[in-house]
Amino acid sequence: MEETQKITNDIKLQNNDLEVLKKHFSQCFDKEGNFQFEKFKQELSNKDINFSKESYGLDWLGKSYARLLASDSATTLLKEDETHNQKEENQKSENLLIKGDNLEVLKHLVGAYYEKVKMIYIDPPYNTGGDGFIYQDDRSFTVEELQQLAGIDAEKAERIFKFTKSESNSHSAWLTFMYPRLYIAKQLLRDDGVIFVSIDDNEVAQLRLLLDEIFGEENFEAQVIIISNPGGRDYKQIAITNEYLIIYSKSEELLLNELPKKVAFSFSDSKGGFNLRDLRNRNPKFHSGNRENLFYAFYVNPNISEDGYCAVSLNQDENYRIKVKPYNSIGKESVWRWGKDLVNKNIVKDNLDLSQVVSKIKSDGNWNIYEKNRKSTSKAKSVWDETEMRTENGTRELREILNESYFDHPKPLQLLKKSIQIGSDEKDIIIDFFAGSGTTGDAVMQLNTEDGGNRKYILVQLPEPIDPKKNKASYDFVKNELKAEPTIFEITKERLIRAAKKTKEKIQTKIHEKEKEIKSYDGLLNLENNTEKKEQLQKEIDALKNQDLGFKIFETMPIWADYNFEAEQFDDSLTLFDVGKLTNEDIKALLTTWKTYDGIPLTKNLQEIDLGNYISHYGNNKLYLMRKGFTTDNLKVLLEKIDSDEGFNPTSIISFGYHFDSKNLRELSESVKSYANKKNIQIDFIIRH
Repeated sequence: MEETQKITNDIKLQNNDLEVLKKHFSQCFDKEGNFQFEKFKQELSNKDINFSKESYGLDWLGKSYARLLASDSATTLLKEDETHNQKEENQKSENLLIKGDNLEVLKHLVGAYYEKVKMIYIDPPYNTGGDGFIYQDDRSFTVEELQQLAGIDAEKAERIFKFTKSESNSHSAWLTFMYPRLYIAKQLLRDDGVIFVSIDDNEVAQLRLLLDEIFGEENFEAQVIIISNPGGRDYKQIAITNEYLIIYSKSEELLLNELPKKVAFSFSDSKGGFNLRDLRNRNPKFHSGNRENLFYAFYVNPNISEDGYCAVSLNQDENYRIKVKPYNSIGKESVWRWGKDLVNKNIVKDNLDLSQVVSKIKSDGNWNIYEKNRKSTSKAKSVWDETEMRTENGTRELREILNESYFDHPKPLQLLKKSIQIGSDEKDIIIDFFAGSGTTGDAVMQLNTEDGGNRKYILVQLPEPIDPKKNKASYDFVKNELKAEPTIFEITKERLIRAAKKTKEKIQTKIHEKEKEIKSYDGLLNLENNTEKKEQLQKEIDALKNQDLGFKIFETMPIWADYNFEAEQFDDSLTLFDVGKLTNEDIKALLTTWKTYDGIPLTKNLQEIDLGNYISHYGNNKLYLMRKGFTTDNLKVLLEKIDSDEGFNPTSIISFGYHFDSKNLRELSESVKSYANKKNIQIDFIIRH
C-alpha cells in the first residue's frame, strides 16, 4: 500500500476549466504546470482549427478585477444552525437556506455541488437607481496586489482600486458584481442544466452580452417577455408593461420540458383519448430529394376498418395491398414525419385498437396516413401574459402567508412554477442565490405537491439589514414578532416555514381525497383495471406523504482573527494565531467547510467515529481528525478499525494541523504509510491549517 502526504494551506476555488485542458492537452503544460498557449495554438492548427482574427466582446472597467474575484479563495467558513436543523421536520431535509454573501456561498458550494444542479433561477438587482443596488467591495487587495494578480498595469490597477472602493451603481459596477457570480454558477450546472435570469430594461442589454461571454452565444435559448404590469409604469414617455426572463443552457444537451395544456380528444381507444394527425410532413423544404429515408410506402388493409379508419403495414401482402406514398396537394413528392424505425414501434398489425398509425380514404379516392396523437403538452411561448404573472400577485401571495407583504415586488409563484416546470424534472436540484422573499422555495414545494416530484432547492440570501425608516413594517415584524435581527434573511426564512405549513395542509387534503377515491373502487367490476388505478393512487399518496417540507440552515462566518492560511509549511514552533481561542463551534464550522470543499453535500451528516475516546468524523471515505489529544492508542484503534470494519474504508485521512504536534503527525503519517491493511486501501494523509 502506497501512502501520500499532502499539505493544504488554503482552500481555493477549483479551476475546473484548467483541469479539462490538462486532461485533453497535457502536452501543452510545462513541468511546473504552466499552460503554454502558443503550443496549444499549434496543436489546434495541426488539427486544421483556425483562430479567428476578428471578434467582439464586452469590456468594462473592473472586468479583470471581476475575473480575479471569480477565482479568488473564499474568505469565510460555513457553520450550521444546529437548533433549526435538529427540529423533526428539518433533520432529514435535503433543502437548504444559506445566509451570507452569495459570492462566498457559491465558492463554498462548488466542491459539493459541481455539475449537480439542473436549474438556476435568479432575480438579481435590476440597477434601476431606486432598487438600492450599490457596489462597494470589501476585499483587502492593495493596488500592487491588483496589478500582479490581475495582470494589469499600475494605472489601471489604481483606477480599479478606486472604483471598487467607491459607491457606484454604474453599468461597470453591476457587471463587476454579476460576472463572478454567474461564472461560478455555471460550474454548478450539469451539462444539461439551464439558468433563468429575471431582468428589466436597465441591464438587459449588458446581461445578454455577459451571458454570451460566460455561457456562450450558441447556448442562448430565449428572451421571454413577462407582462408584469399591464397598466404600465408611466415614469417614462412610454409606459413599461414588461420585464424579461433570459434563458441560457449550459450546453446543447439541454432539453426543456413542454408545458401541460388542456386538450379535447375526438377519439379514444383502450389507451385513452387521442386526435389524428397527418403523418405527412407539410414543410416544403423537406422532400424525397433531401430526405430519402423519409420517403417510403405504407400499405393499407381495407378489410380491417372501424369508423372509416383502416389498418396499415410497411410490408405488402394479399391483405395489405393498397400502396400509399407521401405526396402533397399538387401531386409532388413529399416525405413522412417519421422514419421506418419509429413507425415499426408504433404499428400493431391487424389491431386497430393498439396500433398508433392508421389510414383513411379521402374524398378524391387517395389515402392519408395518420398518427394517434395523444400529446397534451406544448412548447412554452416567448410571451407570458397570464394574469398570474403580474407583480401584484406576488405581493398578494406574500401577504397571504405573512399577513403583510414586507417585501418590495416579490416574484409571483406562477412565474417560478412555470420556469421550474420547463427547466427541471422531478428529482432535480434548483438553486436561487438571490432568494429574496423565498418564492423559489415555495414554488418548489407547491410543484412537488402537484406532480408528486422530489425536487430540492438551495436558496442563498444576504442578511441585508432592513432600514426602519424606509420599511418600518418589515423592521417591526422581524424584530417584534419573529424576535430576530431585522434582516431580509429572516423574512426569507419565515416565508419558507409558513409556506411549508400551508403546503402540508394541502397535502393532507389531497391524501384524504385520494383515499376516498381508492375506497370508491371497492366492489366494482373490471377488477384488473380497478387494481391498477388503486395501485397508482397509492403511489401518489406515498409520494405526498414523503414530501420534503423542511430545510436546513447554514451561514457564512468570517475566518478567525489572525488565522493565516498562507504558511507554506506548518511549523508548530511558529504561533501564527492563538489556537487556544478556538471554540467547539469554531471547529465544527471548519469541519463543515472542509467536508463541503471535499465534495460532501451540506445536507449529509458525517458519522462520528470513536477511536478510543477520540471522536473523529467520517463520510464519503474521508476521515477527519479535527481535535486535540490524538495519541498512539487512538492510532492503534484506527488501524484495527480499517481492517475489521467492513463499512469503514477511508481513502483520505485529513487532520487539522494546529491540533497535532510534529511528533503526532510524523507517527500518524509513517504508520499509515507502513501499515499493510487487509483491504489494500490506498490512503492519502492530508494536513490542513
